[in-house]
Amino acid sequence: MRVKTGPYRRRRHKKILKMAKGYYQRRHSTYKNAEEAVRRALVYAYRDRKVRKREFRKLWITRINAAVRALGLNYSNFMHRLKENQININRKMLSELAIRAPETFRKLVEAVK
Repeated sequence: MRVKTGPYRRRRHKKILKMAKGYYQRRHSTYKNAEEAVRRALVYAYRDRKVRKREFRKLWITRINAAVRALGLNYSNFMHRLKENQININRKMLSELAIRAPETFRKLVEAVK
């Protein structure tokens, strides 16, 4: 018995074309081009969700290092001394402290010196 794919194929095509809404030229209107563009976009989106985490960690470390150097220490020594003193604050919070509450951050640095 022959199976026709009409409604299923149309559903699949509509889903891809809906995802390609706003794309340039044929990428938003023809299925073949849209599917390629959407597949690539999904791969980038998946990969870059991981990359974003790396980028933010680098940013926090850079901020902490800049703030700590102004107080006469460097990043690696500061992090080491935090661990020695069993002060468990993550890098994101340390970065926020350095920016938004410099006085509190200074006290923290003095405490580990």
